[in-house]
Amino acid sequence: MGGSLQTPIKTFFNWSTGKDSALALYRLKQDTRYSVGHLLTSVNAAHDRVSMHGLRRSLLERQIAALGLPASTIELPEEPGMPVYEEKMRHALADLHRAGFTTAAFGDIFLEDLRRYREDKLSAAGFAAVFPLWKQDTAALMCDFIALGFKAVAVCVDLSVLDASFVGRELDASFVADLPARVDPCGENGEFHTFCYAGPVFKEEIPFVRGEKVTRHYKSPDGQGDRAFCFADLLPL
Repeated sequence: MGGSLQTPIKTFFNWSTGKDSALALYRLKQDTRYSVGHLLTSVNAAHDRVSMHGLRRSLLERQIAALGLPASTIELPEEPGMPVYEEKMRHALADLHRAGFTTAAFGDIFLEDLRRYREDKLSAAGFAAVFPLWKQDTAALMCDFIALGFKAVAVCVDLSVLDASFVGRELDASFVADLPARVDPCGENGEFHTFCYAGPVFKEEIPFVRGEKVTRHYKSPDGQGDRAFCFADLLPL
């Protein structure tokens, strides 16, 4: 007697443009329980760049085309407070819920507070959450990322923990070896952010050139001074 096949769970992925998103999406696509049908990305509309990563919208669009998935963005003002972000997220979730999505996926690895926040907000909107990389060893994840043939470049570093020489570098074995001991191999504490431009989830490699490096200062959430970040401005070819 044959058993019935379970219908895959209709899932949208919170796409950040970086390595953790790419690896988590790869893992999720190998899992027959889920069917990823949409990508959602937060964009700073004032600068036309991906939030946190500072990546140009044009490169995000080329990524999405290479991934071959429907996508949408959450358009945020230059300095959005949490109420603004949460209101825009509620609207995005409502649209996705009406389209039949029931689960949200993330590339988070071990930030407990962030996971709890995501789960609470999603549950209130009628969604479950899945974290394909959760609690896995970050050094092993980085090795896996490189071994699978993914390619990425560091587009932003927190200058309080890394110097500007890491910005614009390729994520390879030498990058990982040069990281200070206090820095997580995957940058899970926000030490660095990346742009993934090739790998097994992409139909083609995304061409780009490295532009200038820019340092920006942001007020810290606790109000204790500001924090400096260095960004690499990547330009599409």
